[in-house]
Parts: sequence; structure tokens; C-alpha cells
Amino acid sequence: MPVLLLVLLAGVLAYFLWRRHATSLTRNCRWRQQRAQGQWRCSYCGAAEPGDAAPRICRDPRRT
Repeated sequence: MPVLLLVLLAGVLAYFLWRRHATSLTRNCRWRQQRAQGQWRCSYCGAAEPGDAAPRICRDPRRT
């Protein structure tokens, strides 16, 4: 039983590490699609990104 819990804990930690490296979005990133302009706009910082898929990179100019 404890071995199963350790395996589950290791899996959860591995998921969190993978998720951290797969995206740079912050909690404040809220991308909204504007189909008429063919772009995505962040409602938090106002950054715009063209394309059909939602951005996975934070474009906030205040973020370093």
C-alpha cells in the first residue's frame, strides 16, 4: 500500500514539473479569441497574438 502511494506522489510531482515547462502562462493570463480580427488578446495585459490556437506563452511586457 505505501508503495502505491509513493508511485502516485511521484506521478503527481512529475506532472507538475512537466506542466511548468510546457507553458509560461501565469494566473493572470486570460486569452480571448477575437475571430473578426483573427487573433487572440489577453484581457489582463492587452497583448495580441495571431493564430487559431490559444497561445501558451505569456506576452506580458511587464514580466521579465
